[in-house]
Amino acid sequence: MAEFKYEIVEEIAVLSESPKGWRKELNLVSWNDREAKYDIREWAPDRQKMGKGVTFSLEEAAILKKALNTIEDL
Repeated sequence: MAEFKYEIVEEIAVLSESPKGWRKELNLVSWNDREAKYDIREWAPDRQKMGKGVTFSLEEAAILKKALNTIEDL
């Protein structure tokens, strides 16, 4: 598997935490020295391991925010 690198540019929110300490987080992350994107995924307590996640450009995050604001139960 090819090596990759990441940098958490900004920590935005912790969405949840499991009993084992893994945290589901929303962060601004730069992957392989590319432009940072909004990222939701689970991270191990030491941030050396991560789960699968999803990334959003600024435009995609804005669309997601607008869609979430239409949900009345939130």
